[in-house]
Amino acid sequence: MLEARELGCERDERQLFADLNFSLERGDVLRVEGPNGSGKSTLLRCLAGLTSDHEGQVFWRGMELSRCREAFALDLLYLGHRPGVEAVLTPLENLAWYQDLAAAGGRADASAALDAAGLAGYELVPCAQLSAGQHRRVALARLWLKAGDVWLLDEPLTYIDAEGTNAIAERIEAHRRGGGVVVYATHTGLPLDGEQVLRIGMPVAGSPARDHAR
Repeated sequence: MLEARELGCERDERQLFADLNFSLERGDVLRVEGPNGSGKSTLLRCLAGLTSDHEGQVFWRGMELSRCREAFALDLLYLGHRPGVEAVLTPLENLAWYQDLAAAGGRADASAALDAAGLAGYELVPCAQLSAGQHRRVALARLWLKAGDVWLLDEPLTYIDAEGTNAIAERIEAHRRGGGVVVYATHTGLPLDGEQVLRIGMPVAGSPARDHAR
């Protein structure tokens, strides 16, 4: 489903990660860990095809990403570090915009998604009046809409309480049972069984200035 071959990236003359190789099949979940500035967000952007400023290659369903960007975009749900919520719109309007863009579900589905994300009763409140945690929940509500098979989630647990964390874990479990693939970056893991872990930004013994991945 998703494969990285010799993936590497450098920023400001600093190697964030190098020679990353992994392959994810249907039902796989990969947790990306690392300190702030280690390149977790950059790695997800490389996998999403949002930047070509990197070494190595990314493959989707056996095809090199640069040759199938349009098809891959239809199979991708990418949630960045920022929630990507328009403040002047309501949560329901934000999801309606996404649904029009991605052709994912209808209005009833959007209301159910917001309820599942913990925003019942806030559907028609302008997002400018909501908290940072509620903004994050508006973005995460997309997980409960009809979405692609590949999910790339950057710090999905930011501003999310224990109840919300459990809801996200359950949704990811349902997605992987349906054959989906999930890569998520976080400082704290989710209660998921059998997930793979990729640690980046860890110093090599005897060479503290160089970052690496394992």
